[in-house]
Amino acid sequence: MDRGSGQSWDPGLQSERTRLAWVRTATALATFGLGGAGVVARASGHAVSIACFGVAALVGAMMLARTGIRFRRVQEALHGERPIEAGGDALILWIGVLAAVAGAVVYVIL
Repeated sequence: MDRGSGQSWDPGLQSERTRLAWVRTATALATFGLGGAGVVARASGHAVSIACFGVAALVGAMMLARTGIRFRRVQEALHGERPIEAGGDALILWIGVLAAVAGAVVYVIL
């Protein structure tokens, strides 16, 4: 925090780096979901596992689309000196990760 300028936030690149982290995570989840669904479909065709990987891929794609909205919302809050709302994005992403893990576990067990 720069005490001399009166700003309540650091105008550095933290929010840009955070956006890139969200993009990387969402892209990895979507890719893992699609790849996992493809592997399971060719290897065994377990519908439950394919559905779990499909949910993971959809969540990853949805979160990738939302990163721009989230970035703008964070920037507006920082510039307006308002608290940053966490929103449900992290929860939704966590559900996608759990779906991917569930798909992998079901595939390994069956």
